[in-house]
Amino acid sequence: MLTLISSTVDDLDLRLLAALEINARASFSRLGTVLGVSDQTVARRYRRLCAEAGLRVVAVRDAHRLGQDQWMLRVRCAPDSAQTISEALARRPDTAWIGLASGGTEIVCMTRPRSPGDHDELLLGKLPRTPSVVEIRAHQLLHRYFGGPTGWLAKFTVLTDDQIAALRPHPEPGPGPVHIDPEDEPLVKALERDGRAAYPELQRATGRSESAVKRRLSALLASGALYIDIEYHSEALGYPRAAVLWITTAPGDLESVGEALSTHPEIAYASATAGPCNIVVTAVVRDTAGLYAYLSGPLGRLSGVRHVEATPFLRRVKQITYRQPER
Repeated sequence: MLTLISSTVDDLDLRLLAALEINARASFSRLGTVLGVSDQTVARRYRRLCAEAGLRVVAVRDAHRLGQDQWMLRVRCAPDSAQTISEALARRPDTAWIGLASGGTEIVCMTRPRSPGDHDELLLGKLPRTPSVVEIRAHQLLHRYFGGPTGWLAKFTVLTDDQIAALRPHPEPGPGPVHIDPEDEPLVKALERDGRAAYPELQRATGRSESAVKRRLSALLASGALYIDIEYHSEALGYPRAAVLWITTAPGDLESVGEALSTHPEIAYASATAGPCNIVVTAVVRDTAGLYAYLSGPLGRLSGVRHVEATPFLRRVKQITYRQPER
């Protein structure tokens, strides 16, 4: 279990973030009832978290549920160009979780192309022709063990089972293919800008009636094609360091290692991947000593792990959305 260590975020703030991770469109009144505080307190804390902890609510298309390819890119480039290239990648709508690593000579980036053409345009077109790009390694993500709609804040275990049940907006999506129809695009794009957009705003964005918007949004969320996520600065919680770990296991140990990693408090994302390694995870820790303790402790003792390459982030450039850095 993780422990909050922060001078700016307290226990109520953490419980509010955890509640939003479960149901980010819940009203302040509903959140207050579940957390045992007034809706005015929730609204005030929410605004402060937006201002001081980078909180933002956005809709995310679940590529895993939609059957779309996802890739983790490792782009090695000249140190004086890494920042510029990473920011160009961050402005693309099909990228997320971008970080500068390896002392500023490597960019780690997740891509979620919506079509083979988008994938080819980036990997075969734009990046290879970019000056100062030395090497591109693309790892296709094969199976998600942890992450996506399941958020890292759950590992703080600050909400009770009853609170979680009271907040959960719908049952877990069942098996089977899902899709987002072309006529849903205005609704999805409005929610990608603001996941808490009110129904009148969504009505104006789509040209549909409010009741039709409610029905379609409910259907998209219930199917798992779309989920509402939150982004925030983990350093506000006392966990400013992150690293991507490239893990190699024996093929027969792949599933057991992946499932075990998903339970580790440090792991915010875990997926099986194609390439030289067969699992990639993102670890979030307090400091470099915490990263060492994880590598030499829980991960080092995990049966089936043969090799680990750690790529600490020098700086995170993008989470789900991109914000132009201040000059």
